[in-house]
Amino acid sequence: MVTVNHDYLDLKGSYLFSEIAKKVAAYQVNYPEAALIRMGIGDVTQPLVPAVIQALHKAVEEQSSMDTFHGYAPDLGYAFLREKIREHDYQARGAHIELDEIFISDGAKGDVANIQEIVGRNNKVAVGDPVYPVYVDSNVMSGRTGTYNADTKTWSELTYLSATSENDFTPSLPTKPVDLIYLCYPNNPTGTTLTKEELKKWVDYANKEEAIIIYDSAYEAFITDSAIPHSIYEIEGSRTCAIEVRSFSKTAGFTGLRLGFTVVPKELIREGVSLRDLWARRHSTKFNGAPYIVSRAGEAVYSKEGKKQIKEQISYYLRNAKIIREQLTKAGYDVFGGLNAPYVWVKTPQNMTSWEFFDFLLEEKNIVVTPGSGFGPSGEGYVRFSAFGEYELVQEAMERMTK
Repeated sequence: MVTVNHDYLDLKGSYLFSEIAKKVAAYQVNYPEAALIRMGIGDVTQPLVPAVIQALHKAVEEQSSMDTFHGYAPDLGYAFLREKIREHDYQARGAHIELDEIFISDGAKGDVANIQEIVGRNNKVAVGDPVYPVYVDSNVMSGRTGTYNADTKTWSELTYLSATSENDFTPSLPTKPVDLIYLCYPNNPTGTTLTKEELKKWVDYANKEEAIIIYDSAYEAFITDSAIPHSIYEIEGSRTCAIEVRSFSKTAGFTGLRLGFTVVPKELIREGVSLRDLWARRHSTKFNGAPYIVSRAGEAVYSKEGKKQIKEQISYYLRNAKIIREQLTKAGYDVFGGLNAPYVWVKTPQNMTSWEFFDFLLEEKNIVVTPGSGFGPSGEGYVRFSAFGEYELVQEAMERMTK
């Protein structure tokens, strides 16, 4: 008889955003006339910029000719895209990255989950708290998290790096040994950031403890403050302790196209083994490469026109975040984030739980947000507003919130 992977049975409930979708769908059945404004899931709403569309059309035409047709992508991804990534995302910021350390993928979500396949099951894991649910759930699936405490909503073998208003959303270094550290900055869900000096403390800690930082910088394009690093590789010493994951989803609206990449430096050696080589082996075995058409679209992101157009789109979302932040602050809410990130983190009023406030906003204001408790124990008492909406709808939502 076939047995199942019992680690999957340890997962609690459904994936956070699936649970939200079910609650919203049930509400719409009962109140079909309700004009909902969705500010929960961080999906983009603006169309792909013209430079990307032009590149897609050109690549599609190339696929119609024997001379320019492309099938499977190279193992690491097309060199024309990796060269642009290295030049614009790293060399331009003074970070040294080699071409064969960049691995093109179909998005950051899969990479942050799959990267743990190249390290041992007994590694101790630390996650920021609040935390993007994939970091926790994928480790549950891999059997690293121990047992679940329903009262504290924590896993026995996970180290939670609490980030709340009490510590200015800057988590302290672990007080007990850990091996893998998941960091996401600009942060999802809190919308807060780390300065270069603050990130250097994490790099120094990881090198001292021989730990590895899995650095999710999916939202780096929203950074406007020069004191905030766009990449962990801007920090001295990071090449011996950090893996960085990036995404085109929020940077360029590729949530429907699917494109991302992961950087694994050659200096990242553990037990005498190159983690870069292990990831290359995993990548070539389990992934057939990002499509040529999508890769050409990614290349266009770095063109002169592409960069200009995408900057305008990022500014559109940041304007939304500014409206959310300013209007909710004016209405008396405690508001965080939203300055160098597309998310605004809001404390619930009157000691309401995250889900109670979610229900209130859904039923009374017809606004959909994300309950903070879905991001971990330190998320309780907060909700996340996403700025990835249409400007007019964001304005309407804030009018409803301030009435």
